[in-house]
Amino acid sequence: MTYSNNMNLEQNKKNAVDFYRTAYEGNPAKAVELYVGDEYIQHNPDVANGTQGFIDYFERMQKEYPEKSIAFVRVIAEGDLVALHTHQTWPGNDQYVTMDFFRFDDNGKIVEHWDAIQQIPETSANPNTMY
Repeated sequence: MTYSNNMNLEQNKKNAVDFYRTAYEGNPAKAVELYVGDEYIQHNPDVANGTQGFIDYFERMQKEYPEKSIAFVRVIAEGDLVALHTHQTWPGNDQYVTMDFFRFDDNGKIVEHWDAIQQIPETSANPNTMY
């Protein structure tokens, strides 16, 4: 598989969104089964390395915060990476902008994850949204 092929980039973008949405909405085991490769390297310090750490984290989030929601604002792909720019809303209207990066293997499966999360403040020094 060559990553210069736009088909692969578009498929990886779709898979990254479907993976994250499936996990976020409460079925991380299915997300792993469908979209993760032979390994899953985790860089978020709040989530244990590997697929079981990912599953445990998202199952706990679904149990504790079932009313959370996510909107995908941007999806960008280059090479073997896909970046997701999301807007998350949690109970009490607690809102976050997240940026997630996923690395795909040669089979189009996710094998590595990085993220950055920033809470949306009530006031801003400028009139622009954070997304």
